[in-house]
Amino acid sequence: GRFRGKRVVCLKALESGLLLVTGPYKINGVPLRRVNQAYVIGTSTKVDVSGVDVSSINDAYFARAAAKSADGEEGFFANDAAKPAVVSDQRKADQKKVDAAVLKAVEATPLLKNYLGSNFTLGKHDR
Repeated sequence: GRFRGKRVVCLKALESGLLLVTGPYKINGVPLRRVNQAYVIGTSTKVDVSGVDVSSINDAYFARAAAKSADGEEGFFANDAAKPAVVSDQRKADQKKVDAAVLKAVEATPLLKNYLGSNFTLGKHDR
C-alpha cells in the first residue's frame, strides 16, 4: 500500500486481530493506522510504549461515516467528481497526543529516530 516499506511502532493489537501502528507521523509520515499482521515484519528493536494512552482507540474509531447516496442510477453516475479525504479534528488531536508520547520514547534511544525514518528494502544479494 501507500506506506509499504515504512518502519513503524506497534502500539497494540486490536480486537479484530489487526495491529495499531504509528510512524510517528512527524518522523516518517505514517499516521495512526490499522495493519494486518501478515504485512508486518517484527524486529528485535524495542520501544517503550507504556506511557502511550491508546485505550480509547479501537476498531470502531476507524469506521467510516456512511455516505449519503443519491437515489437511482442517475444519482450514482452524476457524482463522478472525487471527494477529497478529510481528516477529522479528533483524529488530528489523537495523532498529536500519541506522537508526543512515542517521540519521547524514541528520542531516549540513540539513532532510533534515524532508523524509523529509513525505509526497509532488500538489495540484489539479500537473502
